[in-house]
Amino acid sequence: MDSPDLPWQSGSTIDAIAHLTRSEIMLPHTRHSAEAAHVHRSEQLLNPLQEWVTSKPSPLAERPAEHAPSGRVGKRQVEDIRAITTMFRDADNRHGGALSRRAVIAQMSDATAMLDSCSYTESTSRALFSAVADLGSVAGWMSFDAGLHKSAQRLFITALHAAAEGGDRAVGAHILQCMARQMSHLDHYEDALDLVALAQYWARRQISPATSSMLASLEARFHAILGNLDDSERAAGQAEEIFDRIDPADEPAHMAFFDAAELSATIGVAHQIAAKKSHGSHRARRAEKSLSLLGHALSLRPEHRVRSKAFDHLGFARTHLTVGEIDGAREETDTALTLFGSISSKRVADRLAELHDEAEPFIGNPAIAHMRSSIGHAVSSATA
Repeated sequence: MDSPDLPWQSGSTIDAIAHLTRSEIMLPHTRHSAEAAHVHRSEQLLNPLQEWVTSKPSPLAERPAEHAPSGRVGKRQVEDIRAITTMFRDADNRHGGALSRRAVIAQMSDATAMLDSCSYTESTSRALFSAVADLGSVAGWMSFDAGLHKSAQRLFITALHAAAEGGDRAVGAHILQCMARQMSHLDHYEDALDLVALAQYWARRQISPATSSMLASLEARFHAILGNLDDSERAAGQAEEIFDRIDPADEPAHMAFFDAAELSATIGVAHQIAAKKSHGSHRARRAEKSLSLLGHALSLRPEHRVRSKAFDHLGFARTHLTVGEIDGAREETDTALTLFGSISSKRVADRLAELHDEAEPFIGNPAIAHMRSSIGHAVSSATA
């Protein structure tokens, strides 16, 4: 798939996922940053995705047994796919995306084969597409975490098509926010903000409080990066207000990650970014808010969210550095490096590299010189 545009028919979606998963399983493991140069962006990405906003699932008839050599698929098989998806999400949180990405893509290929070769009812077909879409979001996320940006975007887009075929706007909004985070990671901040807006518009009638709060928190972060500090504070306040309406029992499984810790961390990073763009008392106030929120996030993080804790400590370090607190920056960086040593995540490596660059004005300080040397060694060893 060389373009983000695909025909909006179920057969095309099945063929595209089958082709993609076959090729991805054979893809050599690589973290070449040149991948980032090949992602679609701006109108090339967003214009085709606008079709998703107005698309409706293709008409699907029940697939009779005589045309399905591989047997009958029902609710149990769909639940099995969802259980596998949960398992891979947990592995990603604990260890990073690189270790399991091929396995999850292989599972995605097997699940897609059910759509192509089994018999099922129309409602089961929708559920299968939805389950494949959610599994695809994990495959794309793992690829993103491994630094395979073109592969990640291809997986996200095919998963988005599967979500459309399944009529699952909630999963579709989730995939769009994953794509927004990828665009932000690659410094395409306007695209990231547009993808959040697209998710908010598309899922507006099916959006859960957790999804709405998460999208608002991302909006706060992206506005802060773009220097829209008033808009950032408005969105952060909206995210916090909506979060109070969440009932975890009513939330879809893919939103389980967005808890009080994740909200605090996302908004805390938004305040950290805003502090960098502020001066005087405004900088001090925003830095203090950032530290408070990041501390709250860390106090709530489950032990298995290792990568998230590494990001939290990096947020701490960058906030300390913003206000010239050298000892705090060094201590938090040491903790982040320890956590980084136990996972495989190119995203964390990229954030460490950013901290390395941000610390350059303080290089005359021996503690900072040592910190930058430690970052350089850790990142070089991980990406060798």
